[in-house]
Amino acid sequence: MPLSEHEQRLFEQIERSLAEDPKFASAVRASDPRFRGRRRLLVAAFLVLAGLAVVVYGAVIKVTPLAVAGFVVMLAAAAYALQSHRRAQSPDLHVVGGTTTRRTRGRRMSMLDRLEDRWRQRPEGHR
Repeated sequence: MPLSEHEQRLFEQIERSLAEDPKFASAVRASDPRFRGRRRLLVAAFLVLAGLAVVVYGAVIKVTPLAVAGFVVMLAAAAYALQSHRRAQSPDLHVVGGTTTRRTRGRRMSMLDRLEDRWRQRPEGHR
C-alpha cells in the first residue's frame, strides 16, 4: 500500500533529521552486519600477513617452532576469514508470518533444509 503525500513528506523529514545526527549514523553503522563482516575480514587478512611474516622470520633465523607458530597463526586466520565470509553470505533472517526457502544465489540446499521445506509445504489434510 503506497504512502500518502503527507506520510511521504513526514518520512522524508524523518530521514533528513536522522541523516544529520552523527551519533545515530555511527550507531547504525556499528550494528550493521556487513560492516562487522568487513572488519572481521580485514582483521583476518592482517593476521594472515602477520603469520606469514613470522613464518619467514622463523625460517630466516632457523627457529622451527617460531615458523610453525607463524603457520598456525596463518591457518587460524584463514579459517576465521572463511567463517566470517560464510556468515556474511547467509545471514540468519527470520520471516514473520510466512515461509521461505533458504536457497540463495544458486547455492544448493542441505538435506535438512529440503526436508523442512517439504514439511512446510505438505498438504493441509496431513497437519
